[in-house]
Amino acid sequence: MRLPFALAAAVCAAIVAVWAWLGQPVPAPSSPLTVGEKLPCVSYAPFRPGQSPFIEGLVIPPEQIDDDFARLSKITHCVRTYSTEMGLDVVPELARKHGLTVLQGIWIGREAAKNRVEIDAAVKAAQNNPDVIKAVIVGNEVLLRGELSAIDLAALIKEVREKVPAGVEVTYADVWEFWERNRDLANSVDFVTVHILPFWEDLPVAAEDSVAHLGAIREHVGQIFAGKEILIGETGWPSQGRMREGALPSPSNQAYVIQELLALAKAKNYRLNVIEAFDQPWKRASEGTVGGHWGFLDAYTRDFKFAWGEAVSDHPEWKLQAFVGVLFAAAVFFAAGAANRRADARPLGAREWLGVAGIAFFAGLLYGRLLATVPVESLGVGGWIRGVALLVLAVLVPLGCAMAIGLRTRRIALAVALNPGATPGATVFERVLALLLAASVVLTAQIALGLVFDPRYKDFQFAGLTPIIAAFAFYALVAGSRREDEGRHAELIAAGIFLGSGLYVAINETLANWQALWTGGLLVVLAFTLWRLATVGRRI
Repeated sequence: MRLPFALAAAVCAAIVAVWAWLGQPVPAPSSPLTVGEKLPCVSYAPFRPGQSPFIEGLVIPPEQIDDDFARLSKITHCVRTYSTEMGLDVVPELARKHGLTVLQGIWIGREAAKNRVEIDAAVKAAQNNPDVIKAVIVGNEVLLRGELSAIDLAALIKEVREKVPAGVEVTYADVWEFWERNRDLANSVDFVTVHILPFWEDLPVAAEDSVAHLGAIREHVGQIFAGKEILIGETGWPSQGRMREGALPSPSNQAYVIQELLALAKAKNYRLNVIEAFDQPWKRASEGTVGGHWGFLDAYTRDFKFAWGEAVSDHPEWKLQAFVGVLFAAAVFFAAGAANRRADARPLGAREWLGVAGIAFFAGLLYGRLLATVPVESLGVGGWIRGVALLVLAVLVPLGCAMAIGLRTRRIALAVALNPGATPGATVFERVLALLLAASVVLTAQIALGLVFDPRYKDFQFAGLTPIIAAFAFYALVAGSRREDEGRHAELIAAGIFLGSGLYVAINETLANWQALWTGGLLVVLAFTLWRLATVGRRI
């Protein structure tokens, strides 16, 4: 009886140790701002949780913008907007109230009528508020989206330049590569506004290399458009979401990148606008979890995510997550022991208890993270169904597999769940465990195939998959042989799908992406687990 208690203590200690390590604050660079110094400019979108520019007829209350500007005026001199509609016509007035200047955006797209509304509103705003609106940005990444040609865009820019008051400059904003491809467009603007986002580069740049990358690109653009002033119109780093190769979104990386970018801009005298002020949850619909977490101010609390120059923890709730993990691990050990005693089966040996320990460790280690990520990564009905399914299976599967080891249950087959009529000798418990296996296979297939065929904005669900796949893997290693009359074709087909998907995900995302390697590794483990469940071996 000493072995299970020793293993349980070791597992719980390991879970706490890992979380304590993960929760340690990451040192930040020295603050780039002196006492009382403010940011040069920040991107501002007015939408709060539940609001979106895609909601027909939505008008942002002026009180909401007023509250945002009251907060922003404490940390910046300037806001960059992207449109004039949905209640944003009050921006100049409220900016003046709070001592802010404005880079007024005009949203340009394919529809000429909508473009006309935007242009007329922005021109009127500039004419009435030349003391507040310092520049008008005619279009944002229009060339990147392929919605207008450079010639048509130049014509719109020329029209706006002719109508705004003297002293109000006019520009256009796009990713730096599209400026490089359309150099003549610089003749139409007063200054060039480029977006340099290391995370979104075709070859993503890791956080620690992003500042050097931005500096190199800024110098490159400066050489191309010699004699033109350059504004870095968007740059920053996300705090949540999936990795892109070696580029990891995290609170500490966001704090590091933003502060180092500001320091570089001050040292090189670069004009700089940081994206963005507040998180915009609505962007998750088009850019995945990452899209909603570019703000350095939280969407819900409206507070800073980090303090200048201070260390940042990527897992500030690590103590709670460790506590949840320890409770779960203890429950796994209890389930195995209780099942073994109730069945009056032969006591479990070291091999079986090591299998239970493996289940308990991975389930306990990751469940706290899963609880934290489901609300962040679940979007829409489908996303929440997947998230809830992961939460449920990540509890039931480890407990079920631990009980199966305690009961000395033979290896179950998918046929027990998919074809009950052909497996009359299966127990109720075996059928329940087989149903859990079938549900896990379906859910994992949905996640795996998404990462294979449409991966760009898909999160890596390793926090939810690890407790499930690890539990079945350890169970398959220590469980007895299966019956010969239970078919194995479903397991072998699924194993082939997961093996191919796992290898593809790891290769496609490159070895720099540890989230992809972890997820791909889980898929490979599941493939071999299903293969083992499909084999007929000797009774253990």
